[in-house]
Amino acid sequence: MRIVIVGDVLLDRDISGTSTRLSPDGPVPVVDVHHTRHRPGGAGLVATLLARNSAPAPGRRTQAAPEVSLVTVLSDDEYAGQLRSALHRMSRGRVHLVAGSSGAPTPVKTRLSAAALPIARIDEGCGEAPEPQVTREMLNEISEADVLLIADYGRGLTGNPEIRAAISQRARNVPLVWDPHLSGADPVPEAAVVTPNLPEAGTLADLPADFDAAFTAGERLRERWGCAAVAVTAAERGVVLTRGEEVALHVPARSVGEVDPCGAGDRFAASVALALGKGDDLAAAMFRGVSDTAEFLRGGGVARLDTALIPIRPRIPTAQDMVREVRAAGGTVVATGGCFDLMHAGHARTLAGARKLGDCLIVCVNSDVSVRRLKGADRPIMTQADRAELLLSLECVDAVVVFEEDTPEEVLRQLQPDVWVKGGDYNADTLPEAAALAEWGGRVVSMPYHPGRSTTRLASAIERVS
Repeated sequence: MRIVIVGDVLLDRDISGTSTRLSPDGPVPVVDVHHTRHRPGGAGLVATLLARNSAPAPGRRTQAAPEVSLVTVLSDDEYAGQLRSALHRMSRGRVHLVAGSSGAPTPVKTRLSAAALPIARIDEGCGEAPEPQVTREMLNEISEADVLLIADYGRGLTGNPEIRAAISQRARNVPLVWDPHLSGADPVPEAAVVTPNLPEAGTLADLPADFDAAFTAGERLRERWGCAAVAVTAAERGVVLTRGEEVALHVPARSVGEVDPCGAGDRFAASVALALGKGDDLAAAMFRGVSDTAEFLRGGGVARLDTALIPIRPRIPTAQDMVREVRAAGGTVVATGGCFDLMHAGHARTLAGARKLGDCLIVCVNSDVSVRRLKGADRPIMTQADRAELLLSLECVDAVVVFEEDTPEEVLRQLQPDVWVKGGDYNADTLPEAAALAEWGGRVVSMPYHPGRSTTRLASAIERVS
């Protein structure tokens, strides 16, 4: 089964920290930022939810996982690169992205919070967008869908005549779920179900946005759009489904307590589309959608989709910044070092083990000049910039510092880590760094050696097959 999501994408950023004082410039809180999260928003979040939802559980035999495609338009700016990266990371590479050019900056929504309490939301590039460019590949992807899900976020894609014609044509043969937007295009009549939330339904139907009006709003919108059904989602009150001559259905929701509702509508629409694609009738799909949404919110919602927090420090993070931050919190600073020229499993295991010894891991890396002195004119294989970037991409590494000397003694005196970690192929007592660590009471720890893993052996193997 191929589920194709068509809609607008944006970049969501969550910036969190603490606030203990007001700004001298005005009565506003000063937030000391600790972390940020980047995640795909809009149709990108829907695609992420479906990709992760359809992944089979380890050790369980199940039907083949659905293929998930995302048809959208993207900018070519820096934020678009971050969005692509976040989509690939959070969907675990399971979303096939088919994107035309948006011709507009990437819309970014930044949520600022302190001590888990929201302070402000900052929107960038969220104004009116030009008509997007539609490619033949986008239209072909829609034509091959087994299930269509439209995630309209008001950026103009679903109003494009070519896109609408392709959606209408395919929806005559496959289920179509349409999640609308106040500033978006009307759903096409071929939609199996349209899923506005209660405020959207009230505004679009010119009715009060309260639960008592949900049925009337849904029926009025169903008649206006000519679609088969409208499901009005009403948060903790559940969902009201209107289906013309068929009896209306109210699916109550289980209480989930005080939670962040971000992504609830996307989760509901995604689950309904998946259920219809598997052959469930519309009523069963409603129950599945409500149940999945409650479970999603109770489990932490969008905040739990990506548990890897990105530390926020100055724009170019430094090891000194990391040391100050961890020390201020009473934590333990761990450091390790080496050339790291061609990463291998031994490196990864040592780094992961080192990170567990404290509250941050700083990696001291020999510069290109230093490696040449130690290893010869043919080394390093990778530049210091590439080696540092690769190390920083590892979740267990918090900061990287490059040093020019043959040994890291000088940089260690600057950082003064609590723990210095080396691989088990080194004798901790005879390391040149051991004397430096003793100056401030630091200790040297040897990690287990992993035989058969070495940069030299790996480089030789590559040379033999090149």
